[in-house]
Amino acid sequence: MAGTHESVVLLKPVQELAVDCNIPPQRYIHKRSDEDIFVNSRVIDIPVIDLNSIQSSSPSAEKQLEKLRTSLASCGCFQVIGHGMTGSFLHQVHSIGRDFFALSLKEKLKCSRTAEDTEGYGNDSELSDHQILDWNDRLYLTTNPQDQMKYQFWPQNPENFREILQEYTEKIIMLNQVVFKALSRSLNLQEKCFLDQYDGSAITFLLQDNEVDGLQVLKDDQWFSVPTVPNALLVNVGDQLEIMSNGIFKSPLHRVVTSSERERITVAVFCSPDSSRYIEPAEELISETSPKLYKKIKNYVGIFFENYQQGKRAIEAVKM
Repeated sequence: MAGTHESVVLLKPVQELAVDCNIPPQRYIHKRSDEDIFVNSRVIDIPVIDLNSIQSSSPSAEKQLEKLRTSLASCGCFQVIGHGMTGSFLHQVHSIGRDFFALSLKEKLKCSRTAEDTEGYGNDSELSDHQILDWNDRLYLTTNPQDQMKYQFWPQNPENFREILQEYTEKIIMLNQVVFKALSRSLNLQEKCFLDQYDGSAITFLLQDNEVDGLQVLKDDQWFSVPTVPNALLVNVGDQLEIMSNGIFKSPLHRVVTSSERERITVAVFCSPDSSRYIEPAEELISETSPKLYKKIKNYVGIFFENYQQGKRAIEAVKM
């Protein structure tokens, strides 16, 4: 916007900071209330959904769909199995991430992001003196569509990085289609109801660290630890799916508790609609008793970051 100037400072990697300190700097510490328990929180019971069962015509499919709908209306996430990926392949996907972050800083900086770009290796940009920063480093890459991929940020080491990540992306694209059809069916909508609005989805697939816990979700104003299920992917509802379901599916607040002893690696795939496409609540979910709760919008990612920098939830800004 004309007349607006923003100074972006790139910060020292968290991995490097952690070597020389026992306690994270104050800029990385989120204040908590007495009721806000970071450690030893209760484990939430997240349903495990078998996609093989859900796609069948057996009576168990309806039970799986009901379990799916109930879970997403309650805590906004579920564990998915029957996704067609072997445990050994998922281990490879996780390993290329761990191998990359185990490289020397000099090697990782070859993929470093710039102040003008969100892609590449780095962490939070420092936009203001009062900003609370995340205690993590990231390798953020666009993996689809191909015309938006920036290979200058893709690591050359480990050697099989590109091959494994591209194969994983192809499998996630197919899985995304199956999951979104199941989401529509769980609300008694046509299979392509949500898919017809755009080309991607509004959910996140998480391949969690099997060795280090830490992910938590907020439910009923309490934080719960999310368990790791071997060979399962955790699926989180995003704000955009909450909008399209007219508030039936909930986009959960989530966080990761820092471990003082071990690094934690998560492979997260964010699936988002094309920024030029409009999204809105499905017509079939709107009635006199269930009025439209969200505006018709596009470029939600832009709305999200605008509100995020102000410490606000973007979903609140698009409510009717």
